[in-house]
Amino acid sequence: MDIKDFIKTDVVIVGSGVAGLFAALCLPKSKDILVITKEDLKECDSFLAQGGVCVLKNIDDFKCYYEDTMKAGHYENNPDSVRVMIESSPDVIGTLVDLGVKFDTDDSGEFDYTREGAHRQNRILHHKDETGKEITATLLNIAKKRENITLVTQTTMIDFIEKENVCQGIVCEDEYDEMGAIIAKDIILATGGIGGLFLNSTNYPHITGDSFALAIKHGVELQDMNYIQIHPTTLYSKKEGRRFLISESVRGEGAILLNENGERFTDELQPRDVVTNAIVEEMKKFKTDHVYITLPTMTSEQAKERFPNIFEACINEGYDITKDKVPVTPAQHYMMGGVKTDINGKTSMGHLYAVGETACNGVHGRNRLASNSLLESLVFAKRAADLIAADNGEKKIDLPDIDLKSYPEKSVRQKEFKFLIMNEIKEKDKEFYDKWCNDEN
Repeated sequence: MDIKDFIKTDVVIVGSGVAGLFAALCLPKSKDILVITKEDLKECDSFLAQGGVCVLKNIDDFKCYYEDTMKAGHYENNPDSVRVMIESSPDVIGTLVDLGVKFDTDDSGEFDYTREGAHRQNRILHHKDETGKEITATLLNIAKKRENITLVTQTTMIDFIEKENVCQGIVCEDEYDEMGAIIAKDIILATGGIGGLFLNSTNYPHITGDSFALAIKHGVELQDMNYIQIHPTTLYSKKEGRRFLISESVRGEGAILLNENGERFTDELQPRDVVTNAIVEEMKKFKTDHVYITLPTMTSEQAKERFPNIFEACINEGYDITKDKVPVTPAQHYMMGGVKTDINGKTSMGHLYAVGETACNGVHGRNRLASNSLLESLVFAKRAADLIAADNGEKKIDLPDIDLKSYPEKSVRQKEFKFLIMNEIKEKDKEFYDKWCNDEN
């Protein structure tokens, strides 16, 4: 294919969630930026993030926050990544506020910090129970107005274009199954996790880990692909489709878990993996596929004000969470592993970056601390953008031969990608695979 047949841009970003959008907004306005997304702009997991975003309130909390993050991750975290994330948090939150993001405040107008599982301090900012939606929607509205940013929907990345371990761009496919290629100086992967490969997940079904499959095919280093977080509390339903998350912040405000006999069986504010394992044991004991959650510390009016989205979802299923036992069950939620990066989002392939849930910089270790996901996405997206902005060198365009007709049809490609990812997980941790991946779609 001749170079004139390609779309050319300075930076192509794959994914329109918090990480992808913030990276775009942190890049210089002098760069032409193309953001592609698999579905519609708002159909990303960032919009679904309920709980909040952590922040270092003051220097006195650094040691505690650092230790809480490390302990939740079973001390398998990258200490440098954890330090960078925490130290960067006040500036990033300040930037969000300057951009117009609204966080809940108390009666005196000060930030209303809340607490979630495995946090020893109240350090989480929130906007009702739709913090991710508030942040992502704000960033999206700004990105739409930037003349140097182009947003393209219904477009799926199907391959990397690389030669001698330097990424030159991507091959993509639109909603009409038409294929094309985008050449860019720098490529940022922000495609999220792998929830769409599981039968029960809080993720959108189109989030299927495409970046991971392509990394395997092209020899880009991955890390900890078996470190997948199972969220303990999703609203139990026999309906097909995405599972509705009942945020950990509900437990942070006093919700308790009950077994089939109505007995409380665990400390609800332990790390997510510990609570999940406790729920699994109760389900085995009583031969059920769910336990129950209830919020006795709030009235219906208070819960509706603090958790409007969650309260309404439960009401629609016939439950008042402040009075009733609401059935909940664990479901796949978040990817701690992914495309291996340094603390600036650089991967093992030249001019290829990864940010957000797609990246693994080691900040989460084996298990992510609640409400560190949005913060991680923001901090390391900005660092990747800053590194790209500082690179004034010329990049030689050296394209391999590309035959767009050689790519298999969508269903065949999706099956291949899923096999590559699941096989990688199985090889890393057969016990986890047998426990959680044997019911994938």
